[in-house]
Amino acid sequence: MSHTAHIPSHRKPRRSASKVSLRAGVAGGVLSTIALAGAAAPAIAAQPVTETIEMPTLTGDLATTAAATAQATKTVAGDLQLQAAQDAAASNAAKDAKKAKDDAEQKAAEAKAKAEAEAKAKADAAERASRSAERTTLKSSSSDGGSTSGSTSFKASNATGSAATIVNFALAQVGKAYVSGATGSSAYDCSGLVQAAYRQVGIDLPRVSQDQSATGTQVSLSNLQPGDILYWGGSGSAYHVAIYVGGGKFVGAQNPSSGVVERSLDYDQPTGAVRVL
Repeated sequence: MSHTAHIPSHRKPRRSASKVSLRAGVAGGVLSTIALAGAAAPAIAAQPVTETIEMPTLTGDLATTAAATAQATKTVAGDLQLQAAQDAAASNAAKDAKKAKDDAEQKAAEAKAKAEAEAKAKADAAERASRSAERTTLKSSSSDGGSTSGSTSFKASNATGSAATIVNFALAQVGKAYVSGATGSSAYDCSGLVQAAYRQVGIDLPRVSQDQSATGTQVSLSNLQPGDILYWGGSGSAYHVAIYVGGGKFVGAQNPSSGVVERSLDYDQPTGAVRVL
């Protein structure tokens, strides 16, 4: 091999100055651009957002709704106030009506009681006048020798024994007052008088007319004897009783207006009779 043969060199070839300058200029431009962008970024970020978003306007609708609500509330309050006034007026009217009714009932009761008292006084006066006249007639008839066998006003001519005692007691009570529940000696009710008359001969009758009408033996009204108990209503359910005194008459405590009276059977026909003696 020739000592002068060419040996390849391992060194890189040198770059030309123009290429180096070109590359340096490009790099510098890129770096400048980056620097400018970095400097501008904070300024952009710091700018405020000036865009305005429009929202729907509700002011008119809200005002209308509020006004309607206020009016409705006012109307309801007015209705409640009116109803309260009406209720109060109705309550007062009811109270006034009740008071007027109570006053009217009280006046009516007082007037009725007064009328009953006046009627009783007149009836008592009439009874007393009648008895006085009857006594005068009987006394005159007795003085003239006349007979009183047909009269049972004060003594039953055909009653004897216990019957006479009962009849005479009953006749002696004529003119006394009638008081419900009374059994003597100044006042009686109907069964109280019958019970008191029978006690004169030691017989204790039931207290009420219903029981007295079922005591003893039933007898017909065509076969009465002095001392028999007359009753009005059914046997065992009578509402009134009296004592038969003979001569077609009875003695009974009739009512508050007449008291104890002597009456003809025709005055108030009894339903039936019982005999205890």
